[in-house]
Amino acid sequence: MAQDKPTYSADIPPSIVTADTIETDALGTLEFFDGMPLPDTARRLYDYLDFHRGVETFHTGMPAASVYSIIEGLRSTGVEPGDLGIFEDLLDARSLFLTPNTTSLYAWGSIDLTDGPVVMEVPSGVLGMVNDAYFRYVIDLGRAGPDAGEGGKYLFLPPNYDGATPDGYFVIPTRTNFHEFIFRGFVSDGDTAKASQEIKNGFRQYLLSDDGAGGEQKFVNLSGRHLNTIHSNNFSFFEELDAAVQREPDGAFPPELAGQWAAIGIRKGKEFAPDARMRAILEDAVKVGNATARALNFSPRDDRFYFYKDRQWWSPFAGGSHEFLDGAVRMIDDRIMFHYYATGITPAMVLPKPGSGSAYEVANTDASGAYLDGGKTYSMTLPGPVPAGDFWSLVVYSGQTRSILETNQKLAGLDSTTGRVEANRDGSYTIWFGPEPPAGKAGNWIQTVRGKSYSVILRLYAPLQPWFDKSWKPEDFQLIN
Repeated sequence: MAQDKPTYSADIPPSIVTADTIETDALGTLEFFDGMPLPDTARRLYDYLDFHRGVETFHTGMPAASVYSIIEGLRSTGVEPGDLGIFEDLLDARSLFLTPNTTSLYAWGSIDLTDGPVVMEVPSGVLGMVNDAYFRYVIDLGRAGPDAGEGGKYLFLPPNYDGATPDGYFVIPTRTNFHEFIFRGFVSDGDTAKASQEIKNGFRQYLLSDDGAGGEQKFVNLSGRHLNTIHSNNFSFFEELDAAVQREPDGAFPPELAGQWAAIGIRKGKEFAPDARMRAILEDAVKVGNATARALNFSPRDDRFYFYKDRQWWSPFAGGSHEFLDGAVRMIDDRIMFHYYATGITPAMVLPKPGSGSAYEVANTDASGAYLDGGKTYSMTLPGPVPAGDFWSLVVYSGQTRSILETNQKLAGLDSTTGRVEANRDGSYTIWFGPEPPAGKAGNWIQTVRGKSYSVILRLYAPLQPWFDKSWKPEDFQLIN
């Protein structure tokens, strides 16, 4: 029996009405009573919502989990906040880091501001950066920093600090308690021992309240050490993120993201204890989150990422911003790409100037677009002259770990300072990649491994104008039959 039309009737457009039955590709049939979801529909919608938020938490929480994993990885070797780990004999595949350079002498450490302001005395001649607990850029150190390579004292202030700040320091307010930092020492004539000692002579880190009297500075040689600084890609990822959240003050992370993480149970001051239902959802969500990050990194669909429109080389800094901004828009795929693949972020990496900073390009496919296969042989040519004011390098990285590819070559790469790379007659360099070196090409050969995928980063230190105006381009990888 038809109902009488109410006296006060609206002209309801169909676009705002929810039917009693809706067919969806993602969730199948959804059922409602006059717009009210029936119990089974509501249950499936909540499962979907928790799954979706779990996937997004993997993507948005990755920077925090990555910094946490770096700090804890260093701690596993005895490098506590305030100490300094130095790769005195360079870095190799035994240490798991996201895409480090094996031909640079790295020093790595962390800062803990929980007990108050911290002083860092930076040695002269280094190049480095400090990132906070959400991997946000804080300050450059050394050549690109306020000390301009002369060395100096940096004073890091905790969040919301309102105490006195004495003169004589580069004063750095911060948003989080924990920070990771890295700087590179410069090696002359292969003398890594001298470069390491110069760092040790000039580096100190201590609480401001100690006034440098906190005891002898601790250094740890990290070369050859087995350690892992890479965040997990399974359920443990959420536990790492929770640990990072718990040791930071409220407000350390963007509220919108903190709310997203809280929706799956990760919140400051609360125990992360998902029940069996939520744990199963999150275990599935992290699989999808990890897989999606891999698609974004190794199969980019946005042409913006390709630095040269006629090459396979790509860059996660497509927007030219260390904050992943394109105007007023945060490019979230750019941020996922970078933090899944790399560590350490500074404007000097994104916006170098001719003759300073660093330029980075990545390749993981050959000229045909096929993934690089460690069982095959490729050649790749850098036209001459290579536009690098300091030096250039090529390093291979595992497609699985994004760390240094495990081979019998310690450096897993080559650079223009090694003395073994031979130029072609026209000044170009042809580099060979494969499980064995082509005859007579051992000096220009980078080893790969059968059955293993890999990517390659080309680094130009102090890039010159031909790189900026793209009049110089690296060739694509050519498969050798």
